[in-house]
Amino acid sequence: MLHYALVFLIVAIIAAVLGFGGIAGAAAGMAKILFVVFLVLAIISFLRRAK
Repeated sequence: MLHYALVFLIVAIIAAVLGFGGIAGAAAGMAKILFVVFLVLAIISFLRRAK
């Protein structure tokens, strides 16, 4: 999950440098969503393992 978030972040940066604002915004939004999903799943995993 974290890997895909980083890939979308890199795509967003490259698209922004090349001037594709719409694609950069969409890729950055997907990166944010995937990172939040990763954090939630990681916290759940740590809490379940702690019991």
